[in-house]
Amino acid sequence: MNIHEYQAKQLLAKYGVAVPRGGVVYTAPEAEAVAKDLGGPVWVVKAQIHAGGRGKGGGVKVVKSVEDARDTAKNMLGMNLVTHQTGPAGKEVKRVYIEEGCDIARELYLSMLIDRATSKITIMASTEGGMDIEEVAEKTPEKIIKVAVDPATGMLPFHGRQIAFGLKLEGKQVGSAVRFVLAMYKAFTELDASLVEINPLVVTGAGDVIALDAKMNFDDNSLFRHKDIEELRDESEEDPAELEAARHDLNYIKLDGQIGCMVNGAGLAMATMDIIKLYGGDPANFLDVGGGATRERVTEAFKIILRDPNVEGILVNIFGGIMRCDVIAEGVVGAAREVSLNVPLVVRLEGTNVDLGKKILADSGLPIISADDLGDAAEKIVKAVKEAA
Repeated sequence: MNIHEYQAKQLLAKYGVAVPRGGVVYTAPEAEAVAKDLGGPVWVVKAQIHAGGRGKGGGVKVVKSVEDARDTAKNMLGMNLVTHQTGPAGKEVKRVYIEEGCDIARELYLSMLIDRATSKITIMASTEGGMDIEEVAEKTPEKIIKVAVDPATGMLPFHGRQIAFGLKLEGKQVGSAVRFVLAMYKAFTELDASLVEINPLVVTGAGDVIALDAKMNFDDNSLFRHKDIEELRDESEEDPAELEAARHDLNYIKLDGQIGCMVNGAGLAMATMDIIKLYGGDPANFLDVGGGATRERVTEAFKIILRDPNVEGILVNIFGGIMRCDVIAEGVVGAAREVSLNVPLVVRLEGTNVDLGKKILADSGLPIISADDLGDAAEKIVKAVKEAA
């Protein structure tokens, strides 16, 4: 789960992470009031959307009067902000963050994430603050510092000093950085975060280390013990189809292709998308119905795929272990009848009750194309979509 910048800063501040003062607003008059309360002479007006690159898209403005803060917020609210992370469709700005200005001496990069390769929380830092870390990794990988924290000891002061010295901090900046990183680690672990990214992390003229921006992601599986964080969810920032899928315990991610995929198991889903690409098609989604899907859940999955207007064909690829092939077949037939299927449908079944599943499909009277294996299925759906175009 993602949250907005201002929410991330509020959470981090509770753990002692240094952040500038600010306030979120939803109207221009509120922006004027917050700016007055913060005091000048400089303020920063920031659009709040779940995407990076806001500054390049016009979503971050520095202003030097309360009136400019009000007018800038008025112009931002309701605008469609397009960044490299939103895609061409952009996102509507529904809230704005007014923040006090900062005396910036240096801009740095700092993040914490779970490194799946080492099973450790890993700190990443760089002197190249303000840039996309992917760009730094590509052009100047030697400027990225990585420190893995052993879960047996947790984070210790020397980890913070290692980061501080790697960032070429000096004097009181080192102590400030160590306190910052230790507080950030405490927030990361206690809140079950999957990512905390500070970009830029700034060193002020006075030698303090402050989070000028903040991004936090959380492990969805831990939200049951963090109801306060779950309440921070902004569903208007999420894809409606993905929200609907979550309500039915489905794992769904919308993509840009034209072939809908319904699969059981994340690994099989990835393989299915890869082989669709291999045969010249493009997957329209990632949809995993899981190992214990019911007929009703399969029907809902089918409906969600078909709500995407870009879908020109559907590939159902099921390996029945716990998930029985006859249950999938009943769900597919029921959904196809309910939504009046009008795109090609290829189904590949294998595993538990496969013969019964194939019989249910064959006896349905629906124009369902049966496939023998994954390669055959991908080839047939790509061909069917091209012929129907």
